[in-house]
Amino acid sequence: MKTRLLPTALAAALLGTGAAQAGTVIYNTGNPATAQVALGVNDEASLNTLPDITANANRTGLAYKFPDGSWRDATAPGCFCEGWGVSVLTSTIPAVAHSMYSNVSVGGINNNITVGALSNVTSSTVTTTSTMTSLPGLVVTHAFAPADNAPDRLFKVVVTIRNETPFDLRDVKYVRVLDWDVPPTEFREFVTIQGVTTTTLLERSHNNGFVSANPLLTTNALTPSTLNSDFTDLGASDHGAYFRFNFGTLAAADDPTTQDKDEREARFTIFYGAAANESLALAAIAAEGIELYSLGQSNLNGRANNDGVTFIFGFKGVGGRPVIPPEPVPAPATLALLGLGLLGLAYTRRRA
Repeated sequence: MKTRLLPTALAAALLGTGAAQAGTVIYNTGNPATAQVALGVNDEASLNTLPDITANANRTGLAYKFPDGSWRDATAPGCFCEGWGVSVLTSTIPAVAHSMYSNVSVGGINNNITVGALSNVTSSTVTTTSTMTSLPGLVVTHAFAPADNAPDRLFKVVVTIRNETPFDLRDVKYVRVLDWDVPPTEFREFVTIQGVTTTTLLERSHNNGFVSANPLLTTNALTPSTLNSDFTDLGASDHGAYFRFNFGTLAAADDPTTQDKDEREARFTIFYGAAANESLALAAIAAEGIELYSLGQSNLNGRANNDGVTFIFGFKGVGGRPVIPPEPVPAPATLALLGLGLLGLAYTRRRA
């Protein structure tokens, strides 16, 4: 069971992370006064960083502006447990496994990561670039920006894993993990995960948000029934979401048979966001065609508060299909028939 955070500097020392890091806080509109969603991004692309804009945490992770005007965070209140990792297996003989991973509170940041300069830094965007220290030709970029179709509720993070080494890289895995701490009932939230059974590149998923982001480690679920399964409104408890994907093989950079750089890259999109209620959250998920997602919701008298702020964590481009298909657009012939039907109804009413 987690407790309230100690002052940031002391907490960081106890967690073995050194002095608290300053990162970048971005807003979905680019303006804190008009924004509804904010992200606190560390230089290597994990969340939960300074400056802290929130009323309920010591850092900014995934924050939503509540009706009273306060920013409240759903990933930083209890621990700074949000992170990512990449692992690969070289095609050399003998093959060698490498991994890079980062999570402020679980294992620390920048494990085998060399952080490059930030780019595209604005009040609503930032792009981070990291290379694997033990395998410098492996390059990972995370490009944060407001989502295309639901920018009022979601940020997108376009992730690119690129092979610039002279040999193929096999068994390329990516992990993203977070601990939900949903306000105003932090540590007693309800969690949903959907899309597991239709996401072909997903290797492992569950509700344990307190585990390492190192893809070479086998992680266990907090609730056994959540392992590699969809579930809805599980809680109330202190838990989160873990996802590990396998993108197969990335071709060598100098392979003369490789004409398309896509063979050297894996690219997909992560989404973070929040909405005033569950219906609006699901509408945002549908609008972006998200293939796999987790929701975090507060506790309302022992059930998920569907009418309260709903936090979103999702993926696209991971071998799945939209969990919530968008509303179909009527074909022109259908619209014409509908128009004729309405005219006929009006004529009948006039005759009556």
